[in-house]
Amino acid sequence: MRESLVAAAFQLFVERGYEQTTVDDIVALAGVGRRSFFRYFPSKEDVVFPDHEGCLTRMTSFLGESGPGHEPVERVCDAARLVLRMYAENPAFSVQRYRLTRKVPGLRTYELSVVWRYERALAEYLRGRFSGRPDGTLRADVIAAAVVAAHNNGLRSWLRADGRGDASAAVDHALAHVQRVFAPERNPVADGTGGAHAAWNGGEDDDDVVVVVSRRGAPLWRVVQEIETTLGRGPA
Repeated sequence: MRESLVAAAFQLFVERGYEQTTVDDIVALAGVGRRSFFRYFPSKEDVVFPDHEGCLTRMTSFLGESGPGHEPVERVCDAARLVLRMYAENPAFSVQRYRLTRKVPGLRTYELSVVWRYERALAEYLRGRFSGRPDGTLRADVIAAAVVAAHNNGLRSWLRADGRGDASAAVDHALAHVQRVFAPERNPVADGTGGAHAAWNGGEDDDDVVVVVSRRGAPLWRVVQEIETTLGRGPA
């Protein structure tokens, strides 16, 4: 029933346009009553996003099953991949929905509210992991926003290509950027001069350690740039 309603709705959206299609039109084409529609979907907008509620539940459960041994940034990146998997399971439908939301401002607004719920789930998990750390809440919120932005960048690149190619490759590339910036453990030790030493593993050999001295309060991008330069991966 649920799938029939979604199929009928999108057929009408394509033929008539979203705004011109009513719930009565959808149930008539699906051959069911209005009560059946509202049993599955609270509104017409919800029929455009029939799978997000279940995906959000899976993401929340996935994060809830995390243990102390899971690296938190890697964990939220893996949680974001659950959303990608949902889109990749039905490329034709995902592309069709993407095109529709680009045309209808109300659906775009609705989609943003859905994205915010994913981001909130990631942030709540990270807040728990960073509890007690300096700026733990700030760090959690920034990383959650970065993961969502990176995921959506890769996902939309795939959708703009009409679902051709490897969706995972685009998203993995984007999420790898987040992990490079945020995931490595930084262990700053105050040096008594207002600065700090940050020890990083600089290679595959566990004994290969690079120590970088950075000013306290330096922006994160500057610290990362200094480390990349030290490792020979960035501009001198």
